[in-house]
Amino acid sequence: MTAWLSVLVPLLVMFFALGMERVESRLRESTLRQDELDEMLEQPRPDELRALFRQGTGRALELFRLRNRGARRPAKRSKVSP
Repeated sequence: MTAWLSVLVPLLVMFFALGMERVESRLRESTLRQDELDEMLEQPRPDELRALFRQGTGRALELFRLRNRGARRPAKRSKVSP
């Protein structure tokens, strides 16, 4: 009985640790920075608010990041030939 217990307990602890690692990785992916949230809530667009209330912060933050990525993209310069 003791032999089984000495094998079973470390295996259970190992599987628990692996399960918690998976949970932690999912939580790490969905974290957002405080400054991003503040900026998103200061000047929200209707589609971002709708996504925030219907689908949660993940989708709203995704829309916000897409909007910012488009705004920060430098304008394409046209080449002028002499």
